[in-house]
Amino acid sequence: MENVYEKCPELGNDRWLLRLVTEDDSTDLMEVYGDKNAVPFFNSDNCHGDNFYYPTKEKMDQAIDFWLYSYGEKYFVRFAVIDKAAGKAVGTIEAFHRPYREDFGEVGVIRLDLGSAYETADVIKDILSVIIPPSFGLFDCNEIISKCPIYAVERSKAFLDFGFTPDGRCLVGDDGYAYNGYWIIKKTE
Repeated sequence: MENVYEKCPELGNDRWLLRLVTEDDSTDLMEVYGDKNAVPFFNSDNCHGDNFYYPTKEKMDQAIDFWLYSYGEKYFVRFAVIDKAAGKAVGTIEAFHRPYREDFGEVGVIRLDLGSAYETADVIKDILSVIIPPSFGLFDCNEIISKCPIYAVERSKAFLDFGFTPDGRCLVGDDGYAYNGYWIIKKTE
């Protein structure tokens, strides 16, 4: 498999396209990151206090610039989640390989941010079916973790249906803070 940081793949099915975020996604993503009902579902753990609320084009543009810079530095990939029927970006997925740490060991991390209208079990499960299988190879891992807060009822259902299990361990951030609410899925083969 090609190095994800040399050539970011486009992933998809009949409803979804996942591809590297671009500056052209700003207006669409401002609807997502300016959606106060969606913000509580975003995973901002270990993000230096950023809550990912970007209600202006300027803030959204700055976020995309940072995401593209981070991709260039090989920190993470930020995929735009494109709803093919709507013809627009309705969220993003941040994905990266997390080196060995005592809390979770060496794992892939997936952060799924969607507009509140898309925070349903069926949609989330369908998007997981696009991103999870190739992520084991793309991010060189046998386990993937993702956050699912206790109040995220639809996300919990999707995670369970897809094969994730709740994990009691906390992810310890660079600042030493322990973040909870993580679920895990293991590579099968």
